[in-house]
Amino acid sequence: MLSYRHIYHAGNHADILKHLTVSQICRHFIKKDAPFFYLDTHAGIGQYSLKSEQAQKNKEFHSGIARLLTENNLPEPLERLLDIVKDMNPTDTLEFYPGSPKIVDYYVRTKDKLHLCELHPNDYPILAALFPNKRKANVVKDNGFAAVKAMLPPPQKRGFVLMDPPYEVKKDYQYVVQALEDGYKRFPQGTYAIWYPVLNRKQADDLLKSVKSTNIRNVLLLELCIRNTEQERGMAGSGMIIVNPPWTLEKDAREFLPVLSKLLAEDNEAGYQVTWITPE
Repeated sequence: MLSYRHIYHAGNHADILKHLTVSQICRHFIKKDAPFFYLDTHAGIGQYSLKSEQAQKNKEFHSGIARLLTENNLPEPLERLLDIVKDMNPTDTLEFYPGSPKIVDYYVRTKDKLHLCELHPNDYPILAALFPNKRKANVVKDNGFAAVKAMLPPPQKRGFVLMDPPYEVKKDYQYVVQALEDGYKRFPQGTYAIWYPVLNRKQADDLLKSVKSTNIRNVLLLELCIRNTEQERGMAGSGMIIVNPPWTLEKDAREFLPVLSKLLAEDNEAGYQVTWITPE
């Protein structure tokens, strides 16, 4: 099944949480001079036109990134993410929103390396055209979960793996945990970030239990819900599971998640959590 196209959802509340996390991890990696490796298992097209027919269908960015751009005095991690979005939109009109590869591209240096996987036949060539320099980025039409086995450990010995499947098939919940275990066995010092949707509380909690059952240590959870999780209205929120997170990320999240919860709330049951699935 390859029906999912992220462009319909670009710039929504889930993207903001995911890309804040990605941004903060990258900022941590570039503090050291040594190169790092980035693997994106489901890279999409890399950047999104918010003027496209698909993005305009539901206009999810209106209640997400567009809302944040009107705010002042935001926590510093949020300001840094907005700087990236503003760089892509030099006029006052919001036309483009970055995907995870473009967020990472904002930080990488010539010595760093990206490996971007995208299986969708329509999305892959767009992503490949966005990253034509093969010295900087390998763009492959490949199963991203398989790439976790194939590409780790990286020669750079420092690395960050983002896994954010669409979960359009229920087995993605199993595949993402298995990929985490596979990657961790090969590269235990790496940082791993798993994005997941909150469609209902039980489904999300089952995934968290599965991650905990791997007995992998040092696993941080960040979650943002913009409304009641038990109403049948699609995605109520999303979360990020981070293995070996930057030591500052928990503190940063305790600053930016309350702000996001307030600004993006759709009812009075919006909320967030910052907790350790398993401590170090």
